[in-house]
Formats: sequence, structure tokens, C-alpha cells
Amino acid sequence: MNWARLITAVPATGAAGCDRRPWKAQRESTASTSSKMGLMAVLMLPLLLLGISGLLFIYQEASRLWSKSAVQNKVVVITDAISGLGKECARVFHAGGARLVLCGKNWEGLESLYATLTSVADPSKTFTPKLVLLDLSDISCVQDVAKEVLDCYGCVDILINNASVKVKGPAHKISLELDKKIMDANYFGPITLTKVLLPNMISRRTGQIVLVNNIQAKFGIPFRTAYAASKHAVMGFFDCLRAEVEEYDVVVSTVSPTFIRSYRASPEQRNWETPICKFFCRKLAYGVHPVEVAEEVMRTVRRKKQEVFMANPVPKAAVFIRTFFPEFFFAVVACGVKEKLNVPEEG
Repeated sequence: MNWARLITAVPATGAAGCDRRPWKAQRESTASTSSKMGLMAVLMLPLLLLGISGLLFIYQEASRLWSKSAVQNKVVVITDAISGLGKECARVFHAGGARLVLCGKNWEGLESLYATLTSVADPSKTFTPKLVLLDLSDISCVQDVAKEVLDCYGCVDILINNASVKVKGPAHKISLELDKKIMDANYFGPITLTKVLLPNMISRRTGQIVLVNNIQAKFGIPFRTAYAASKHAVMGFFDCLRAEVEEYDVVVSTVSPTFIRSYRASPEQRNWETPICKFFCRKLAYGVHPVEVAEEVMRTVRRKKQEVFMANPVPKAAVFIRTFFPEFFFAVVACGVKEKLNVPEEG
């Protein structure tokens, strides 16, 4: 074999002998493809956002229609309907076509709410609300009112226990009479009304009871002993009741916001010179707006949720710490009380 001829036939592969033109063309083609893909991505972004917006709109409309169908023609009893949350619940359920029974301890307030609802509603799609004078702290009249409602409509499909009485002060300065009044309004009143209406739900094997409670059913806050005790008690009652009536297809739901904002309280304008931490804590102090809670109550009824906790991250973290690190939680709360009262530590 002629090795010299074979070696001569092999082309040179050194750097100087390489042809770079195919690689250059390939790089230009890749760059052109990348620019086209980038341009397509930019053009597709508005379409993607438009599509997402359209899906969200469809979901909201479907949820709204579903909410209406969930309560349409249903008999819904709302206690303390003249409060901020009670008015919003009345508005939402009335628009959904429910047969409302509005309870309150002030007749003028009930008539004003009645006029507001009927003035903006379509008479062909809504029912005229029934007004009932009811003070849940007066246990003697609760049973009579419940029987009156049953005699009027024959049944109750949804009961919304919304009434609540608050009190604030050191435990040793609150009288036993006031403690009993808080328990009557926040505990004995709701459970008495529930006990009278429950047999009808059980016999019909349908119905839902919604308790609007408070974060203080999860842990106590200083200077609110009577209020927190009543909220703990009523939460315990309805937690037990939920298990008892499940076999009868009666749903028991609890909605617990941190606290409900007053219509008169509005958040301050943001001050950019204020530290972010103080600004964040100040924002948390305004609580949940009644409109938000009313919409959540409607979602709870529609989805038949058992428990809803409406709170920001800080209260949720407090519930977690109270459950798993109680000694640390109690120490922090006690320090806050000492700071507020400016009481020096012993020793």
C-alpha cells in the first residue's frame, strides 16, 4: 500500500484550513429564528392576558348565576339584619331571589332596610321580605318568633345567625349581669333559635345553618373576657351540632372574620414616610368590610362549606402559635397587656 499517496489524499483539518462559512450562516439563521420567536411572544402576550381576563369574567358571571340559583325561592332567616353585615347579607340574598325573613330589634331600622331593598329590586325576580321584631338577648320571645316564621312559610331553608353584642373592659370591672346579657345575646339566643328551627330541617332532610362568629372563638384577647367566652361557647355548640346532623343532610357552617369594619371607618391615605411595618399593622386594624363578609357568606351557602376563617396572615399565625406554642403566645399577650397598662414588673 502506498502510504504517501494515502496521507496526501487526506484533507487538512487545521484551524487555517477550516471553512467557517457554513457555521456563520447557521448562527445567523439561529439569531433570526430567535428574534422571530421573541416577536411572536410579544404579540401573544396581549392575547394571553385578554384570554385570562375573559376566563375570569366568565367564572365570575357563572359564580354569580350559581349563587342566585343556590338561594332562589329559599326561605332565608337573617338575625340582626339592621347591622352593617346584616344589611349586606339581606342585599345579596334578596338579589338572589330568596324569601327573606329579616329580624332586628329596631322596627324603624327594619322598615328602612325594607324600603331600600324593594326600591332597587326587580319585583318579578324577587320576593317581598318579611320583617320580624326580634331581640336575641330576650330568650323568652325567641321561640315565639321562630314559630311565627314557620307558620308563615312552613319551613326555613337557611338560617344566618348574625347577631352579636360586644363589651370591652377588665374582667373584675364587668358585672355578672352584663356577662349574662352577653351570653344571652351571643350564645343562648342563637342556639335557642336554632333548636326551634332544627327539627323542621331534620324532618325535611335539608337545610343549612350559618354562624357568623369571630376570631376570638379561636383564642382570647385581653379585656374581652365575656365576649370571647360567648364566642368560644357558641363555636363549641355548632361544632358539635355539625357532627350530629350530618346524617340528615343538614349543613352547619361557621364564618369567622377577624372583626367587621364599620361603614364609618375608612383606611387612611398611604404615607410613604411611615415605616412599612407600621403601615401594614395599621391596615390590619380596619378589619374586613361588611360587603366582603356578606359575599363570603353567600359562597359558604353555595358551596356548603363547613368552616371559613377570614383573616390576614398575622391572625392566622397567632392561631398557629396559640395551638402549638401556647406558653410563648401567653407570654407575648401578657407583655402587651403590661405595656398597655404601664405596669412595672415585680422585682
